[in-house]
Amino acid sequence: MAGPAPRPDATGLALLVATTIGWGLNWPAMKLLLAELPVLSTRAAGGALGFLVLLAVALARRERLAVPRATWPLLGVVSLLNVTAWMGLASFSLLWLSAAEATIVCYTMPVWAVLMAWAVLGERPRPARLAGLAMAMSGLLLLVLGQGVAVGLDKLPGVALGLGSAVLFSLGTVLTKRWPLGLPPTAGVVWQIGIGIAPLALLALLLDRPGFGALSVQGWLLLAYGGVFALGLCYLSWFAALQRLPASLASLGTLLTPMVGVAGAALVLGEPFGWRQAVALGLTLAGVALAARG
Repeated sequence: MAGPAPRPDATGLALLVATTIGWGLNWPAMKLLLAELPVLSTRAAGGALGFLVLLAVALARRERLAVPRATWPLLGVVSLLNVTAWMGLASFSLLWLSAAEATIVCYTMPVWAVLMAWAVLGERPRPARLAGLAMAMSGLLLLVLGQGVAVGLDKLPGVALGLGSAVLFSLGTVLTKRWPLGLPPTAGVVWQIGIGIAPLALLALLLDRPGFGALSVQGWLLLAYGGVFALGLCYLSWFAALQRLPASLASLGTLLTPMVGVAGAALVLGEPFGWRQAVALGLTLAGVALAARG
């Protein structure tokens, strides 16, 4: 007779909750920060802070930072997909979308991962996953077109950028599943952020006007939060949670992130949250849960 199922690790659950709250609140924080800094400067500075935090942790853990020569091409590609495209496109989407809308659009990642896994890994999606894709898309359509076609067209650039970030991030995830990097967890993230943030930093130097001197105290705090906490410490807590929890539980726990983002946008920014946003969020989360099932 089988014994009782093991209880979930309390520390792992606490780390998972801290991670999802930290990531979710970063969306309204980014929206506030973009009122003071251009997108590229915001992401470059935050990425640099996160890189330094993770590098310090990797060195303290004595993780191997050396990258095999054969790994460099794949590392470069996934860094551009998982960091450059994700951080850049998702941030630019906030120029057209509210923080709540951008959170919902960008966190359709698991849905697109289903299609990417079909194309790259040959994993044919089950009917439940196709139903999840349909539900998530219906949620996005309600979110964007629920206030009329004209309003939806005005938001179209933001939706395209948000979806682009989600699709490219999903592609990067599937590629690393097909061809693992073989690096220690923290060291792998350090290299991806370092490589991925470099193009954004270069573009910021070329295109943005220096604006850090005019940052308010709130702006500096938001920048530190996004770089040190959301990008640095939350990645560490995510890896620690993955070591303590089943992967299925950890994956479903990330569904809290858009919920925290939407609630944070309503509380912090005063963004409207009515039946349309609630139904769109519910459809999208249900679709993502179906897509991620199994």
